[in-house]
Amino acid sequence: MSLIDLLTGNTGNQVAEQAENKFGISKNQVIALLAVATPLIISYLRNKSQDAKEAEALNNALDKDHNGSILNDASQIEARQAEGGSILDHIFGGQKSTVENQLSQNTGISIDKIGPILAMLAPVVMGYIGQQKQQSNVGAGGLGDLLGGILGNASNQAQAQQSNPLNDILGSVLGGGGGQSQSSGNPLNDILGSVLGGGGNQQQGGGLGSILGNILGGK
Repeated sequence: MSLIDLLTGNTGNQVAEQAENKFGISKNQVIALLAVATPLIISYLRNKSQDAKEAEALNNALDKDHNGSILNDASQIEARQAEGGSILDHIFGGQKSTVENQLSQNTGISIDKIGPILAMLAPVVMGYIGQQKQQSNVGAGGLGDLLGGILGNASNQAQAQQSNPLNDILGSVLGGGGGQSQSSGNPLNDILGSVLGGGGNQQQGGGLGSILGNILGGK
């Protein structure tokens, strides 16, 4: 299962439906958030995995707690929300509030609901990575390449299938952060910066701002 399949298939819909029911946010808004936040989480993990200690810790966490069962058991999504908050604290560290503010600005979801929705998403993303790790049979030393491969494959798939607003978002997020911003070494700048038009009010006409407008119905 590719990252695109995860987000556009049953698992992504389950997260979106549960968030919609719990927080009263439209399902399309939640899906748009997932499309931006999921690659962002994976990018941060990829950067962290360049450090041997972080890679070992991630490897152990995946082996211990994230075997992919959550992908087939929707009841775990809300049950593991508190765990998801802890995962996000570790992944984003001191940048967590900045990430949440940027995502709130660019999806129109209020800041008090961004964190809880991301906390529902985090164990799903970890479960997906854990499943891919098992299938690829890699250890701590191979996690960086595994995570990079997940993002690269999703980028290629999204660029090849730009037939709907969600794929347009994924294509922008996964394809827009490459090249020049890669040297920043900061996924927040790579994705929220270049793809979301600098995180300010001046979003590019063909960028994520207008795509989000399409999928959110101009909200």
